[in-house]
Amino acid sequence: MTYVADLHLHSAYAYATSSALTLDNLSHWARLKGVDLLATADFTHPAWFRELAANLVEVSAGLYAYGGVHFVLGTEVSCVFRQGGRHRRVHLLVFAPGLAAAARLNQALARHGNLESDGRPTLTLSVRDLTALALETSPDCIVMPAHAWTPWYGVYGSKSGFDHLSEAFDDLYPYIYAVETGLSSDPEMNWAVPELADKTIVSFSDAHSLPKLAREVTAFDGELSYSGLADALRCNRVAYSVEFHPAEGKYHYDGHRKCGVCQHPAVTQREGSRCPVCRRPLTLGVLNRTRLLSSIEPPKAVASPEANEKTNEGSLPDGMVASPEGRPPFIRLIPLQEIIAGVLGQGPNTKRVQDAFRRIVSELGSELITLLWAGAADLERAAGPELAQAILRARRGDIHVEPGYDGVYGKVALYPPARADRTPSTAPLF
Repeated sequence: MTYVADLHLHSAYAYATSSALTLDNLSHWARLKGVDLLATADFTHPAWFRELAANLVEVSAGLYAYGGVHFVLGTEVSCVFRQGGRHRRVHLLVFAPGLAAAARLNQALARHGNLESDGRPTLTLSVRDLTALALETSPDCIVMPAHAWTPWYGVYGSKSGFDHLSEAFDDLYPYIYAVETGLSSDPEMNWAVPELADKTIVSFSDAHSLPKLAREVTAFDGELSYSGLADALRCNRVAYSVEFHPAEGKYHYDGHRKCGVCQHPAVTQREGSRCPVCRRPLTLGVLNRTRLLSSIEPPKAVASPEANEKTNEGSLPDGMVASPEGRPPFIRLIPLQEIIAGVLGQGPNTKRVQDAFRRIVSELGSELITLLWAGAADLERAAGPELAQAILRARRGDIHVEPGYDGVYGKVALYPPARADRTPSTAPLF
């Protein structure tokens, strides 16, 4: 079977997150979005762990259910340590094969940080030692780098990361089966990195609020179970992934937010890595790092040539990108609420946009079905012709993105249907 998973998100107990991130709301929004499997998030936080233990119902070893949605025990941690003569700050995703294993892991982690201070705790452990501790707790624990390319907290990040996973994880490198892309990169950017050739490339939302759930997801082939998930990560059983447009991510280009400087890595390579305005160091973005660590040209991506006019999850929709080398396909999408907001000319959190979102999702089944699989006729019936065309253009990638940099999100504009030259409209939707 194929199931859709979002395995990087947060609860209300994490820093700078919405208080609405409860089990009831997470399961409800997962159904709206079309997600089958969620990580519990933040299981290291004592209060949240008590809520999980009291409410989750185990349906098989390591797999739980609540509100019609399946869960696995998964969390994000921040490792702060010194290695190779440098201070390192790296975020990891950690999964445990059940509540009992998670409880043992929490007991061990409590010796290395204050678990009550943040749902994503800061631990005085290297990534290698964190991995060792997790595997000692249970050999079925899974560890992977979170948003691997983010400058400040990615394992490959320009500020405090590494050039190689083997350098970071040392002898435990073979136990790192997968890498999360993060919002500012996509699978195609990761394909070019030689040491990722045998790693599973996954994408998840890192949602800090309910509407951000499933802005990136990965669909896996195999059994919906904890062991099935572990096997899918080890053996690269990815059916497809849904990606944020990487240029829209807030660390895609190089730049300096204070001076409003945003530039392509080629400019940085030519003119140096200091801000041309104030001469302070630029924040080198994800595109820069992927180019730097890629000693080979990335595989040539190809897009599906024809639109998929049926609500058919067995075939690839228009805009899906695949690698001729056999890597799993992926598609870059714009969240439905953002498309509706652009068409209506209102904020995504306004009542009119939210009402339209729920009406369309109710009619078509879920946000992912709407964005990926619904045909033109179904979209027009549920959303009206203007919004239907906007969704189809977003699916095909008929968009313009002003890249993000140094913590500033990029800006997206949909091309109007009449512009065959794909020049951005003077009145963009976003």
